Amino acid sequence: MTQKELILLNFREIRRRSIKLWQGLPDAFNTWRPDEGAMSAIEMIRHVLQADYGWHMIILQADMTDYHTPWDGRAYHSVADEIAFAEPHHRAFWECVAGFTEQDLSERQVIHPGNGQMKPLGQYLLRIGYHESVHAGQFLSYLRAMGVQRPNVWD
Repeated sequence: MTQKELILLNFREIRRRSIKLWQGLPDAFNTWRPDEGAMSAIEMIRHVLQADYGWHMIILQADMTDYHTPWDGRAYHSVADEIAFAEPHHRAFWECVAGFTEQDLSERQVIHPGNGQMKPLGQYLLRIGYHESVHAGQFLSYLRAMGVQRPNVWD
């Protein structure tokens, strides 16, 4: 497998497992949060889903000075609605990544606007996967604290 194929496989598997977790959230717990300063369950789902849009803009080297997403001002409805709304943005991000060459992944540099750090594109993409994985772990702990059955993501 090439570096690009492995990165895409990693993204696909992380997202598949995230969706499996999110679909295990009963609607009655959408606004549950472990404490006042934490994201609610549905806010965390949106955070992860809308991040695809942000990552896409960053790797396209868009100006992030006045950053807005298609989710700005959008009401929360359901997990299924969040996933459906995010799908075209996820697909655009996925297609962008699929279009990179092996040379792009190792030689192209990406600067993350939040910390100013420069990384090779391939490394940056792996960090994106890590971000979602961390939130999947957080979400598992949310489900545990809610007393909700946790979907098995270890298939």
